[in-house]
Amino acid sequence: MELGIYIHIPFCVKKCDYCDFISYSNKFDLQEEYVKKIIEEIEDNKKLIEGNDITTIYIGGGTPSSIKPELIRNVLNKIYGIAKIENIENTESIEITLEVNPGTTTKNNLQMYKDCGINRLSIGLQSANNQILKTIGRIHSYEQFLNTYNWAIEVGFENINVDLMLGLPGQTISDLKESINNVINLKPQPKHISVYSLIVEEGTEIERKIIEGILELPDEEAERNQYRYVKDYLELNSYKHYEISNFAQKGYESKHNMSCWEQKQYIGIGLAAHSYINGCRYSNTDDMELYLKNKSKEIKTIHEEQSIEDMKKEYMLLGLRKLEGVSISKFKEKFSENPIYLFRNELQKLVEEELVIIDLDNIKLTNKGLDLANLVWEEFV
Repeated sequence: MELGIYIHIPFCVKKCDYCDFISYSNKFDLQEEYVKKIIEEIEDNKKLIEGNDITTIYIGGGTPSSIKPELIRNVLNKIYGIAKIENIENTESIEITLEVNPGTTTKNNLQMYKDCGINRLSIGLQSANNQILKTIGRIHSYEQFLNTYNWAIEVGFENINVDLMLGLPGQTISDLKESINNVINLKPQPKHISVYSLIVEEGTEIERKIIEGILELPDEEAERNQYRYVKDYLELNSYKHYEISNFAQKGYESKHNMSCWEQKQYIGIGLAAHSYINGCRYSNTDDMELYLKNKSKEIKTIHEEQSIEDMKKEYMLLGLRKLEGVSISKFKEKFSENPIYLFRNELQKLVEEELVIIDLDNIKLTNKGLDLANLVWEEFV
């Protein structure tokens, strides 16, 4: 069966003001010990890795590009050894993504990433406006992003994603237009663009500043207008809107993300990493000390052991993130049931509310449904 691998690197130069991911600044003294533990955990999952078809490897964080690049290479070499990938050329069918933040890498480091088989970069820009970057606690400037992007092109990376954000404090539609336009005009254009709305998470620095009145968010209608502008502009520039927050040139949809939305199996390695294997969702501890000191089987917590009914509902929820929606024929193939009959009450309600449309073989969101997607997903929770 197909299997994705996620590797979590929880180190950052500085934690962004909006971030609630499990990550640490100023703990780089632990990076060698941490990667040694990751390699041990990969070995502990040897049977799972060697017994399945590895289709994606995603190295996220934190900021993976902030640690020594040879440590990233060591992790990949361990996976290659277990998966019996004997040379780099054999990784071409596997999407291997590394998250990179501007200001944390060099051209030489990017060359090392390329040489060890990484074939996709995801660069966190967030905004081309330096004042907005400062407001949300990013450590880099737009000029540093340009350096990183151009270095990546020079060393031979072709598949590059650029992350942008909307709904940011002080961000106007003009600011967003400038950011999108600058990204579109990169030479060559990035193959993939992700545009996420800011979610104000509890306990973050940005939440404190909003509560205290230091920062103010755009109102809901302004944020929706930003989203609609992004969608229209990117589609006019030949980017396919294939998932709520993701746009890609033809053939460059993220395999890692698509696997998750299609309910395929993946294993998470590292601190707080989540896994989905045989209908079971579990995660590693988010306590660094416990992670480093204990054996792999002692750091896991099971969150859900799905029944077949749970799997069917989740398949609908995840599938409705994609713009093409849920394929009725694929649902039948996977579960031997027709989703239109199985979820007839939910779908009737959503169709009547003009949030979902049933179009030939697909059940998918309408434009109104895109704006109110959370209401759609709630029907399948």
